[in-house]
Amino acid sequence: MEIIVCIKQVPDTETKIKLKPDGSDIESEGIKWIISPYDEYAIEEGIKIKEKLGGTVTIVSLGPKRAIEAIRTGLAMGADKAIHLSDPAYLTADTFAVANALAAAIKTIPHDIILCGRQAIDDDSAQVPSMLAELLSVGQANFVIKLEVSQDKKAIAYRTVEGGAQEVLDIDLPAVIAVTKGINEPRYASLPGIMKAKQKKVDEPAPSALNLDANAVGEKGAKSKVVKYALPPERKAGKIIQSDFPQNVQDLVKLLREEAKII
Repeated sequence: MEIIVCIKQVPDTETKIKLKPDGSDIESEGIKWIISPYDEYAIEEGIKIKEKLGGTVTIVSLGPKRAIEAIRTGLAMGADKAIHLSDPAYLTADTFAVANALAAAIKTIPHDIILCGRQAIDDDSAQVPSMLAELLSVGQANFVIKLEVSQDKKAIAYRTVEGGAQEVLDIDLPAVIAVTKGINEPRYASLPGIMKAKQKKVDEPAPSALNLDANAVGEKGAKSKVVKYALPPERKAGKIIQSDFPQNVQDLVKLLREEAKII
């Protein structure tokens, strides 16, 4: 079973985000970078499939040189090799250009199943997995909480839908599966795994090696552009209602209606 896992390096969830003065981007200095948590579930699921059915796990990631840290972490967890799209031409891409580059890289290697996190925690767009499936002309399942893969290139995906109901999908492979929290518990990289990861192969193909035109990658290949970033307004101080019951209920309802305007 040839298993592909797409990952993204993102700021740590505990990082205090600061914007550049012109609002064009976030300040990258002093940020701790990690694998997007949902992508960790994808790595773990890929390794579990390999342990059950055999094969290889290949990590594919688009990002600057520093993203190699996230890739090496995935390799230390148990992935076998990686493709790092680190050429500056790939960068400053939107979700479409990212998906297009990832798809081009995946097309160059055998692939039976492509695993992704349901969304990256930095932009929360949740668009790349669906775009990737379309560009690869394969089926897809999103927000998957349980996955069963068989040797005959079949998969059963379980996903929670609106209202808490569960949807079960019978999928022919290859397909893109976007996983979410609850599907597994990602393992920690062991010391031997960390040492072995340093020796595992990481390819860094340029766009030309993937038959990608210069106008199809990075900012030139983007379909959208971020105009500006802005932090949310600071919360106003809350109000404490001092009156006793039942007057405090009346006061609360009045504030919700007249000031908060939510009822």
